[in-house]
Amino acid sequence: MHGLWISDPRQFVPANGQTWTTLHKLSSSHKNTWSQDPRDPRIWSFWTEPKVNPPFLPSKPKLFALSDYIDTKPPHQQFAIGQRAFILQTPGGNIMWDMIANLDTDTVARISSTFSPLKAVVISHPHYYTTYASWSARLGVPVYIAADDKEWLCQQPPPPSGQGAVKLNLIEGSPGTKQEILPDVTAIKTGGHFPGSLVLHWEKYLFIADTIVTVPSAHTPSPRPPGQTTYAFQYSIPNAIPLDPDTIHVIWKAIRDLEFEATFGAFTGMEVRDKGLRGRMLESMKVQVRGMGWGGGGMGC
Repeated sequence: MHGLWISDPRQFVPANGQTWTTLHKLSSSHKNTWSQDPRDPRIWSFWTEPKVNPPFLPSKPKLFALSDYIDTKPPHQQFAIGQRAFILQTPGGNIMWDMIANLDTDTVARISSTFSPLKAVVISHPHYYTTYASWSARLGVPVYIAADDKEWLCQQPPPPSGQGAVKLNLIEGSPGTKQEILPDVTAIKTGGHFPGSLVLHWEKYLFIADTIVTVPSAHTPSPRPPGQTTYAFQYSIPNAIPLDPDTIHVIWKAIRDLEFEATFGAFTGMEVRDKGLRGRMLESMKVQVRGMGWGGGGMGC
């Protein structure tokens, strides 16, 4: 099958070819697992299992290998890339950041009983749009995405009788645009990985998905050696295509005024906490820009 995804240089076709499933089949073979943040009980994350953790997380240290991206051992048990979503219990209401495909009855029941009403869903970029229409219809919640990336929305059938309509809100504007979703909860358009890639800011937390990629050395304890990075800035993560210096600078200008002491990345274990994270973000940008043959000048402006 061909389409936007197959022709996109950010992606690849695995060595064992493409495979397809349905939401019903997925829900019968996979389950969603929930975790409450140990430092802030208002932050919940959930993901679909079985899954394979990225190779660089501190809980499962091992060498990074191309085989971690290309599964050549069918059947492929992990569904897609195994990202996580979040529910944040903010004073202004409950909000979901990012999305997983598996919307089963247990997940609907848990959200309805524990996190109701869910006020909004914000999705960082097209790789996580997945079953957005089903989530919106079954939970009666508006979904926010960047207008720049709306062409990546897959057409889905109308909701079954008895469910609400799909509610889709587009975040307009250029990189640097900020849209308040709930009081003190703001989506910021950074661009980069996709033209409309988003991050979400709440209090002193920055939810970055893989708009900004958390790298293995993010977990190096202090004192950190000079030149070591915390984040990377990628056009394609699996194919290791970096963003160019100008685009990295645009991302910095979009987030430079934010105060944050923790970031939450796309996968389990990608939490980084440090009062100096803003400086580490800028230093990571400078290291990448210098590595591409530029001096890194102007990144602090």
